[in-house]
Amino acid sequence: MRKFIVALFFILYPSISIAHMAHYNKYNKLEMEIFRNGELIGYNYYFFNRKGDQTLVTNQIKFSVKLLGAVIFQVESYGEEKYHKDQLISYNSKTLQNNKEKFVNLLFNNNTKKFEIKGSSFNGETSIDSIVGNWWNHKILQADSQISPISGSIKKQVVTFIGKKKIDLYGKIYQVDHFTLKSKDMNIPKDKRLDFNIWYDQKNSTILKVSYSRMGDWEYRLKKIE
Repeated sequence: MRKFIVALFFILYPSISIAHMAHYNKYNKLEMEIFRNGELIGYNYYFFNRKGDQTLVTNQIKFSVKLLGAVIFQVESYGEEKYHKDQLISYNSKTLQNNKEKFVNLLFNNNTKKFEIKGSSFNGETSIDSIVGNWWNHKILQADSQISPISGSIKKQVVTFIGKKKIDLYGKIYQVDHFTLKSKDMNIPKDKRLDFNIWYDQKNSTILKVSYSRMGDWEYRLKKIE
């Protein structure tokens, strides 16, 4: 049954299943803005640099939550994903979350064909079918599990297609596909679970908006593509 669902998904969304880095050859930068309870609080930028068969995707994120003018929660993070053609060969990130340091160092082992991870929340191996959970990458919609880009923890996930709809983003109307992405293991504490709504633009192979609720209502919105 699962094989049938996966095959059907690829038939409905062929642009997701074919060589994925080729979709981003025309992009140099994706700019996402981060909102909490409707207020702009930060940004998430992705930069693409190419050299031959190598692609480097740099991720920068920064936001802060304030209460009565005082900062009560803040995150600043920098990460680099390195690809050879379509294969992720390394990922490294450093994050400062409320003055607490978190990190991920991931390498592709060509002998075992697995990812080796040393992170602030996980040390070990995982399948190369796992995907780093960054919002530039539409392949997150077909993965069975994702690797935290901040701590290296691994969570199994379930992606469900909700339907097609139109959304207004920065004054422009988009025809999008709406998905939910949730943790497979519902025994995980609620504040640790994956629980996202995702709006995907199949035409440009980009995730336009992500929303979730955790100590407020959050949205990541794609504002600009260069």
